[in-house]
Amino acid sequence: MTTSGRAAVHVKAPGKINVFLKVGAIDDTGYHDVAIAYQAVSLCEDVRVTEASDFSIEVTGSVELSRVPVDGSNIAIKAARMLAARTGYDGGAHIRIDKHVPVTGGMGGGSADAAATLVACDALWGTELPREELLDLARKLGADVPFALTGGTAIGTGRGDELSPALASGSFHWVLALADFGLSTPAVYSELDEHRRRHAQDIFPADPRPQVATNVLQALRAGDPHMLAEAMHNDLQAPALHLEPSLAEVLELGEQNGALAGIVSGSGPTVAFLTADVDSALELQVALSAARLNVVRATGPVHGARIVAD
Repeated sequence: MTTSGRAAVHVKAPGKINVFLKVGAIDDTGYHDVAIAYQAVSLCEDVRVTEASDFSIEVTGSVELSRVPVDGSNIAIKAARMLAARTGYDGGAHIRIDKHVPVTGGMGGGSADAAATLVACDALWGTELPREELLDLARKLGADVPFALTGGTAIGTGRGDELSPALASGSFHWVLALADFGLSTPAVYSELDEHRRRHAQDIFPADPRPQVATNVLQALRAGDPHMLAEAMHNDLQAPALHLEPSLAEVLELGEQNGALAGIVSGSGPTVAFLTADVDSALELQVALSAARLNVVRATGPVHGARIVAD
């Protein structure tokens, strides 16, 4: 058993927006290859870990928590146990999560919790696992966990966990409309598959080798929100809207009130509105709040999971 001598470790890990998501055809294993342009945003999860003889978890936060497990099925406990098994650590950890990323909201909140727990436990226990091994554990935990670990702006291929950094400049300003319900990622993918079967892929064609569009990469590199607004795309948006038609009204309301563009983040139901600058973001936040939507502002890109001082 090793220990760093720390009493506790506090780590922040970001939620993400998929500014581009192309979904390939379903394969024999039931999975899809995807091409994703990820951006980490300033809506973050706070994870504090202290030493313990066993593994336990408590969860608080500003979002709906009823769908968050507080037992061994929580992805953060899975992350801690996986790290302990990899490094031979024979103690435990108490994990306290303060959640701000919406639960089952398409922003990778659970993945952020897992990434933060890996970083926090590695520091707390003094196990000093090399970065590549942390990334290997992250891939085993879920497709979005590696990006929550690295942050910034990146392209994800394969299941979304094969990452390559993307050149990005400047800062993008987002207004996020948070739903009071969740959407199941498997259910949204199933709806996409069913749409493709029903329409012989005329409406939702499946590229066998999806790629991120060149204009997305150019917009990110230029740091130009107007260019990015024209280039954003999400293959999962139409099936998400089919499952939750109310999201179409949210998209329309944001674009009527000054957003350059709106997009369902990942499998939804969070809707991310891109704005021209901070003043436009403030104005849109006020307008959507007046319409009784639960909205927050965020900027991106930001760093991945990182230790912060209390």
